[in-house]
Amino acid sequence: MNLTVFEGKNKEELKEKLLKELKCEESECLFKYETKKGGLFKSESYVIKGITLNNVKNDIATFLKDLVTNMGLEVNIESNIRDNQINIKMFSNNNPILIGKNGQTLIALQNIVKQMVYTNTGLYPYILLDVENYKDKKQSNLEYHAKKIAKEVQKTKVDVILDDMNSYERKIVHDVLNNFKNIKTESEGEEPHRHIVIKYVEE
Repeated sequence: MNLTVFEGKNKEELKEKLLKELKCEESECLFKYETKKGGLFKSESYVIKGITLNNVKNDIATFLKDLVTNMGLEVNIESNIRDNQINIKMFSNNNPILIGKNGQTLIALQNIVKQMVYTNTGLYPYILLDVENYKDKKQSNLEYHAKKIAKEVQKTKVDVILDDMNSYERKIVHDVLNNFKNIKTESEGEEPHRHIVIKYVEE
């Protein structure tokens, strides 16, 4: 995962130079600036480091292929970039092993991938890792149950505490109930026992 690096006095000129070298638009790459302090008779300068999202995507796919193969599994990987997010979907001969109980293995794999990218580049891209359609199905189920409970809260005016969820799951619930009439959602508790409370509120 090789970064392209340039140094100079002007940030905008450095960015233009980087994008030209990488042959991509700003939305198609990751980059960051670092300030380099000058010496006694030198003014400070800037260093820009960058890499294309496509490069990162391909390196993640290769990394995961090797990792999962070493777990004794056969895996096919599909990947794409959409809205500045790298989407990786894995299809193996034993998907439950990659998903784990309540998706814990999948969460761990995603964290490993993010750390690998950061270690090699110092950058944090948006990465969504999935196994077959596990997250899509889980999101649909979570949205369905959240709406069902919210309708009950509307009728009874009694708050409901949901089970503990990770941040990804809590965001799904917050988003799907954001415009529900007389409903407010709040996250409470400390990790790993953080949960959502669906509350009734008068308009």
